[in-house]
Amino acid sequence: MATIIKIKNIPEGYQSIITNGTHTIVGDEPVKSKGTDLGLSPSELIISGLAMCKVATVRYIARQKGYEIGEVNAELSQEVKRESNGLKTNVKVAISIDGEINQDQKNELLKQANSCYIHRQIMGEWNIEPANELL
Repeated sequence: MATIIKIKNIPEGYQSIITNGTHTIVGDEPVKSKGTDLGLSPSELIISGLAMCKVATVRYIARQKGYEIGEVNAELSQEVKRESNGLKTNVKVAISIDGEINQDQKNELLKQANSCYIHRQIMGEWNIEPANELL
């Protein structure tokens, strides 16, 4: 089944109410972009999804393998540069995993995080159809 996201834009700044029909969040642009900075920016939302997927993958694999882990935290940063053939984005990822695991187990969990489904989706081929009028 296709994922459907609906957005209602609010005239103040660039605030948007974003919903999947069950959960709702606010998106916005920072003040420097004439937004009101009351929510995550579009690029922050993309990186947040990637971070969440990586952390959830670590926890999932740890549970599957019976590893005793505690907190799993991630910090992602992105840098976007304009190049002659388009935008180039570099994302740095750092993940900390607390728990009673050895370095080999930690390395395995980090390796799995690097192949989470959102990472593979972003690195895969995308076809974004032109916008049509919403009826």
